[in-house]
Amino acid sequence: MIERLLVSVEVHQPYSFDYSRGMNRNNARHVFTFDIDPPWRHMDALGHVNNTRYFEYCEQARIAWIEELGLIGSLSGLSNTGPVVINAACTFLKPVVYPAHLRVLMFVGEPGNSSFETWYEIRGTDETLHCTGSAKTVWVDYRAEKSLPIPPEIRDVISGGSRGTDG
Repeated sequence: MIERLLVSVEVHQPYSFDYSRGMNRNNARHVFTFDIDPPWRHMDALGHVNNTRYFEYCEQARIAWIEELGLIGSLSGLSNTGPVVINAACTFLKPVVYPAHLRVLMFVGEPGNSSFETWYEIRGTDETLHCTGSAKTVWVDYRAEKSLPIPPEIRDVISGGSRGTDG
């Protein structure tokens, strides 16, 4: 069984951005790069980064991107509306062992009416692709628990227009 799993991973190398779960990467653009040195505590019993940590690395990149755009005030919880990640996925390709320096590359697609999609590559310093990921984010009214159209100023930033309030 393990041999079959390893063979199937090798078949997918190099990864071709064939993101699953219905997400379409057409028209996506690279918007942010986030560096991280996984601490020892992120290792699991097998001696490599635990699979749940990859989701955290993508989240850290997403939040750092939002901060860089100057939108963090818009998302600080002071508003009754904001983003919610409704779907997140990772495909684990090669294990990461300690010590490591990783680079999370973030891509974003054109926003829909109430949602936008992001994709991630987690690479080592030697450009080894360790993981790919994706997330779909929906703009919601927190109290009503309903989706809303993305506000125009946020849509403009996602689309590659203005850089937010600080940029």
